[in-house]
Amino acid sequence: MKLSVVIPAYNEEALLSRCLTAIVEQVAQTGMEAEIIVVNNASTDRTRAIAASFAGVRVVDEPRKGLVQARQAGFVAATGDLIANLDADTRLPPGWMAQVCTSFQRDPRLVALSGPCIYDDLSAPVRVAVRLFYSLAYGCYLLTRFVLNRSSMLQGGNYVIRRDALCAIGGYNPALEFYGEDTDVAYRLHRIGKVVFTLRLPIYASGRRLAAEGVLTTGVRYSLNYLWILLFRRPFSTTYRDIRPPSPQN
Repeated sequence: MKLSVVIPAYNEEALLSRCLTAIVEQVAQTGMEAEIIVVNNASTDRTRAIAASFAGVRVVDEPRKGLVQARQAGFVAATGDLIANLDADTRLPPGWMAQVCTSFQRDPRLVALSGPCIYDDLSAPVRVAVRLFYSLAYGCYLLTRFVLNRSSMLQGGNYVIRRDALCAIGGYNPALEFYGEDTDVAYRLHRIGKVVFTLRLPIYASGRRLAAEGVLTTGVRYSLNYLWILLFRRPFSTTYRDIRPPSPQN
């Protein structure tokens, strides 16, 4: 079973190296067949050069700026049986890759697997608030998947999909730019197979958006976009704030 790790990256020169280092280390530790694809999404900094400096990392250029466009470009370029969607500001914890592969090998009905983010660069009170949010989100996941049988839940930046399942639903939705892309994928995949969100598959991630926008504001915004996708098949928010530092070349 081959794993394709797809990482969209727009002006991520500050965080991309640690993301790729963790992935390369786990590929070496597990010995599994894997490919690493960085989608350079119209970057104006050293993102492309940093990605290309890693042996075995393939760079795909997507000039149309946007998360969904970048994910789709990575998916088209990928050749693996599993497509892992990570973000450039994430880091794999020990055992993440092995757990993913074991889960898909054991359950042929599983079409997608996801877990939460751990924002280890934020203060302890904020991390507690995030855990509370995930507890509520997990309850919502159980309700929508098992009681209402309407959808499931995926966490953007930490989810893996079987390639044939993603092909079956037509890939990512180009009508979405940022908010709701993971909810939309979960909604469509739910109709063809088993979509699992588990608290046992965490990933480390940068808390810069939470720090910039506030925990409450971010939580409410993501919750509304989740509900709007489920109820109306469109996101509540169509614009988003770019929280990356400006490129010195701009």
